[in-house]
Amino acid sequence: MSVLDIDYAGAVTTLTINRPEAFNALNTDVLHALRDAVTAAAADPAVRAVVLTGSGEKAFSAGADLKELAGMGPDRARDVMSSGQQIFRALETASVPVIAAVNGLALGGGFELILAATFPVLSTKASLGLPESGLGLIPGYGGTQRLPRAVGQRVAAHLMLTGSRLDADRAYALGLTPIPPVTPEALLPTAREIAEKIAAQGPHAVHAILQALEVGRDAPLDAGLAIETGLAALAVAGAESTEGISAFLERRPAKFANPEAHR
Repeated sequence: MSVLDIDYAGAVTTLTINRPEAFNALNTDVLHALRDAVTAAAADPAVRAVVLTGSGEKAFSAGADLKELAGMGPDRARDVMSSGQQIFRALETASVPVIAAVNGLALGGGFELILAATFPVLSTKASLGLPESGLGLIPGYGGTQRLPRAVGQRVAAHLMLTGSRLDADRAYALGLTPIPPVTPEALLPTAREIAEKIAAQGPHAVHAILQALEVGRDAPLDAGLAIETGLAALAVAGAESTEGISAFLERRPAKFANPEAHR
């Protein structure tokens, strides 16, 4: 049985972590499968958005597989953490948006996976946290860096130092998700509806927006504006904007092609 199910549906690919017996824990096989699947989706011009979720009703992912971590020496642990960070970074910088559909527990590495996604959609049963300090550990897949950027230094410090969890409503209030929590039954349909809406936009434009967000996140304003200017100029001069503007003026839906080199 595969640890990652892949469903291709038009322009949207859905990835489902398939280890429900282990609360979809992120072992080496899962991480490598995620890396390969996201890389393949980003390289496929027909794929314009990815939805990432966990199998079953209990967990998106309960985090790293502790059975793999137990007993590791520092050198081996460094290699494992470095590899995981690279995989999460590849997901974070993918040329297509990755929407996390969070159906239950998202702890440790599971929460860090959400933080690396473009944005999540949360079920009302979602529960998020970084409980590593209670195990004598610290987040190792980017949590200490991404969570403060998402919710601020003090909130992040409290969550990590106490191991406290966030329910879906609190996560929404903190801005971790732009979408109000939805019922478990509505989670995947909502995430896919959003993905389809993104998939209907110009693929060049979507990729350029992701680039501008990535570069500008930690850049001074002037540097970020310079990046935006260059990307916006390319968009204005591109064939994709010709179709978009024509469709607007003609009051019809735009039909954007799948360019072979839009990545």
